[in-house]
Amino acid sequence: MTLVELELKRIAHGLMRREDNGHILQTTGLVNEAFIKLVDQDRVQWQNRKHFYGIASTIMRRVLLNYHRDLNRVKRGGVAVRVSLSNVDKLASEKSVDIIALEDALNELEILDERKCRVVELRYYGGLSVQETSEALDISTITVMRDWDFARAWLARRLSNGN
Repeated sequence: MTLVELELKRIAHGLMRREDNGHILQTTGLVNEAFIKLVDQDRVQWQNRKHFYGIASTIMRRVLLNYHRDLNRVKRGGVAVRVSLSNVDKLASEKSVDIIALEDALNELEILDERKCRVVELRYYGGLSVQETSEALDISTITVMRDWDFARAWLARRLSNGN
């Protein structure tokens, strides 16, 4: 159990590095939220360790996404600009918009090509190497690299012009 917790914290730490400094969740809180949701997964046929961590990273991503969506809800202040008291010149909500735009783009990519979307989830959110992603998806490392290159280019284009 300790090894699982350490790996989940490593994944969560990687995700939290991309978040604003004033984020309400800490790494341990994100792990706890994900673990509660993982325990409720009764329909999943766990294949191996990488499959477990891939699903865990996806759940963590969704927890963070829900947090960002809640921040932007009108009843919680909507798109009001949040300013950190310790560093007034930086706006705290800049990354919130980015993560929601990225999630929307990933949803579009999933419709276009589900495998490429899974490669992005495992590599970007899960922190898996090319080899680990290859094993988790049961595809060659060359295919992972090709899908990764395509997905990054497609997402960059989609996020840069909104189309």
